Amino acid sequence: MTQAARFKQADATRALRAAVKAGLKPSECVIGPDGAIRLVFGDAPVAGTANPLDRLLTR
Repeated sequence: MTQAARFKQADATRALRAAVKAGLKPSECVIGPDGAIRLVFGDAPVAGTANPLDRLLTR
C-alpha cells in the first residue's frame, strides 16, 4: 500500500507565489521527508551541496 503525500503541489505553489509577491526571488524549493516546504532565495548556496572539486571549476 502507498502512503498519502505529506504535502500537496498546491502548498508548494502557494509558498512560491507568496514569495514572488513579496518581491523575493526563489531559486529552489525543497520538500523534506516530513512534508516541510523550504524555499531558498537568490544565489545562496544550499548546505551540503559543496564538493571538494568545485574549486577546480571556478578557475
